[in-house]
Amino acid sequence: MLTATLAMEAVAYVAHRWVMHGFLWSLHKSHHEPRSGLFEKNDWFAFMFALPSIACLYLGVEAGWHAGFMWVGIGIAIYGAIYFGFHDVIVHRRVAHTYVPKSAYMKRIVQAHRLHHVVGSKHGCVSFGFLWAPPVRKLKAALEASGHGEYRTPTAA
Repeated sequence: MLTATLAMEAVAYVAHRWVMHGFLWSLHKSHHEPRSGLFEKNDWFAFMFALPSIACLYLGVEAGWHAGFMWVGIGIAIYGAIYFGFHDVIVHRRVAHTYVPKSAYMKRIVQAHRLHHVVGSKHGCVSFGFLWAPPVRKLKAALEASGHGEYRTPTAA
């Protein structure tokens, strides 16, 4: 279960970098624009990521397959819950709260995600992980080096 939860960060990185900022940019683009309303097209990714979790839980519990499937399904679900809490609640404030990051880790991860949103296109973005990010100084240097321009304030996203 813990291994599956941790492995999901790599899966999420790959999906964010090459799927969301690649051939499914048409869905993810809504996340890089100001939201009007409660939902955005990008929310379909939550459904897509839930499917393997549901399938593994079903195969491990109901279909009588190896119990490992159940633990993988639970690990994926745990990652989804952590992602929702961090990304949707803490960073993007889709649920009202008064939490202010105080630890060095939380400050870095929130700032890294905000830096991801300063680029106004799918190209030139930095920090594609959700629970791990390189040091902020490296992300800022990568943004400078990308030469993509079109920067905006992180709060616009």
